[in-house]
Amino acid sequence: MLLYVGHVAKPHGIRGEVIVAVRTDEPAARFTPGAVLATEVDRPAPPGAWQVPATLTIEAVRAHQDRLIVAFEGVHDRNLAEALRGVVLGVDSSRVGAPEDPDEFNDHQLIGLSAVSPAGETLGEVVRVDHAPASDLLVLRRPEHRESLIPFVKAIVPEVDLAGGRVVVDAPEGLLDL
Repeated sequence: MLLYVGHVAKPHGIRGEVIVAVRTDEPAARFTPGAVLATEVDRPAPPGAWQVPATLTIEAVRAHQDRLIVAFEGVHDRNLAEALRGVVLGVDSSRVGAPEDPDEFNDHQLIGLSAVSPAGETLGEVVRVDHAPASDLLVLRRPEHRESLIPFVKAIVPEVDLAGGRVVVDAPEGLLDL
């Protein structure tokens, strides 16, 4: 599974550098010279145009406001950098270790877990984790095939049992009806 760590926002300058919007808690570990990032492109390149490779290797990186300026190997002019606009950057989840804090989880650890009530009633399955400003949200696919958003906070999700493949959701009245 590809873990999203950032995306290319736009080119920077004329030497092939790009501005990267970071989406990881560990940018220093993910964005270092020599690191290889997988790419995900949302649109095909026009015929005859440069094709974004499946992976990009970081050549240089530096901080710029709340983003990073990144130079990738083989991308040495603005035209190639422009072709990277919007490209999602990621790492394979198998290369990411578990967090040291027992109350912290990587998204890929939560996706696929069964969500149950404190009484054991099946509420659905975690299909993704959305990162909202106030808190992370577990997105549940409910048995009736609609989605519910569950704030991933201890008061509402008191237990995460990775070994048992489930999360306990103690939802306030009406939350699952939204």
